[in-house]
Amino acid sequence: MAKVALTPRSRTHALEAMSDDVGLDVLVVGGGVTGAGVALDAATRGLRTGIIEAQDWASGTSSRSSKLAHGGLRYLQMLDFALVHEALIERNLLLSELAPHLVHKIPFLYPLKHRVWERFYVGAGVALYDALATASRRRRATPFHRHLTKSKLRQVFPDLREDAAHGAIQYWDARVDDARLVLSLIRSAVDNGALAASRTQLVGLTKNSVGAVDGAEVVDAHCDTRYRIKARRVINATGVWTEETESLTGGEDGLKVLASKGIHLVVPKDRIQGDKGLILQTEKSVLFVIPWPDYWIIGTTDTPYEQDPRHPVVTKDDVDYLLEQTNAVLRTPLTHEDVIGTYAGLRPLLQPATASASTKVSREHTVASPTPGFVVIAGGKLTTYRVMAKDAVDFALGAQAQTNPSITDQVPLSGAEGLRAARVRARRWAKKYGWTKALSDHLVYRYGSNIDELIGLIEQQPDLAKPLAEAPTYLRAEIAHAAHFEMSLHLEDVLLHRTRLHHEAPDRGLAASDEIAQIIAPILGWDDQRISEELSAYSQRCQAEEAAAQEVTDQAAAQMRGNVGDVTPMLSLDT
Repeated sequence: MAKVALTPRSRTHALEAMSDDVGLDVLVVGGGVTGAGVALDAATRGLRTGIIEAQDWASGTSSRSSKLAHGGLRYLQMLDFALVHEALIERNLLLSELAPHLVHKIPFLYPLKHRVWERFYVGAGVALYDALATASRRRRATPFHRHLTKSKLRQVFPDLREDAAHGAIQYWDARVDDARLVLSLIRSAVDNGALAASRTQLVGLTKNSVGAVDGAEVVDAHCDTRYRIKARRVINATGVWTEETESLTGGEDGLKVLASKGIHLVVPKDRIQGDKGLILQTEKSVLFVIPWPDYWIIGTTDTPYEQDPRHPVVTKDDVDYLLEQTNAVLRTPLTHEDVIGTYAGLRPLLQPATASASTKVSREHTVASPTPGFVVIAGGKLTTYRVMAKDAVDFALGAQAQTNPSITDQVPLSGAEGLRAARVRARRWAKKYGWTKALSDHLVYRYGSNIDELIGLIEQQPDLAKPLAEAPTYLRAEIAHAAHFEMSLHLEDVLLHRTRLHHEAPDRGLAASDEIAQIIAPILGWDDQRISEELSAYSQRCQAEEAAAQEVTDQAAAQMRGNVGDVTPMLSLDT
């Protein structure tokens, strides 16, 4: 299977091929983790598959998650054992076979506030969590849990307050680079024959003589060109935009989705003394303190969101809430000055009232067909994207799914194959180019065996082996790679989704933005005016987000953020 570079040219070719007279077996609408998973599932079944996304890949919920691959320990309290088992099987599959370069096991501490009964109660729950992860044909990918005394807890997490716990239970879950997972899925789908085009918006659905959906009208946001795509089945995987997309069918049936906002804080690694994650139960939500190599991610919240779903924003009240909950257990309280980054995302929560004529319901996700030829998948969680994708394609194929089943549990994602050998090569390249072990590990964790693509770029242009001057955790080669191989069309694509500088850097990556723009400009054919426009657009976006973060309410914050539009504005669906 040949690896295919995602470029502006491949995007244009994909749109032209999607709109040919042959037509598609499946058109997927939505380029988050669910849509990308659906595209891979369909393509690996041999179906002629296309996928479009109105903005950049993973630009919505799938780049703004807690960045965890986990079973959902809280669902055990709801006695939903089947759901937890399913998620744990998927977590282990990601860790061991599908994406071991992107998904990494980490230990979490569950602090115990009561000496006896809570240790027994929580211990039994975590033991069941481990048992559900073990009940599989595959070897488990994480260690078993263990109990920690109060003195041991103080050793492994010195910044936990003395009165915050009488000990803890340590268990294991995994963290994942969510946006890069989506990119790996898209690249894997294209490697298997799918056609992919970002910045392409669905604006209409077409129907045949008997009223079944048989295609779509889409607009290339870059040149305002319209395409008519024939498709035997259209699968809607647009998350919080589910109802808006369903409205194009002209019917009233369909799934109902509520947007729930979750926000996260990013804090420097040295600000909290500890080497394991924390899971805390608050009155409103489950709170995670998640270790990454250079920082901690703290989240999340769970509040209804009724503003523009394109721009969920963090408010001052959101930050205050997370700081208050985290400081309740920390020896040295965090302040607003300690927060170097924030981000907000929207969960698509399914509503119980569903009028669809044909529906398959899971505890976390639902597949429905409100109109023949049109399938909707909504709900779910990042960890179980593969199961959601399988269910959606099975549902779309109907009886044909029995003779053409899903095989994605056997398909390593782009960068996963040959990972062990890539680690060996990375050590050799680190010595040649003077990279630290941390930088070498960073490259392997982000690209896996696709690190060879970066080396190829460096061999052609040796200065790409240097770190960015204002963001030395990233190589210049990573920026070039984003433009050469990952369909980066705008500066913000690189800063928000190919790297994590938008929320990793205190200035949202602005100091590094000029160097980044200068690297990608010759690759994408930008002149000085285009470079200036891209820099200005990103700067204005950052200023609007900073202004929004000073507001108290979602409504006020959304108004501030709304003062700056998108680099490729969305069209009204009645356009």
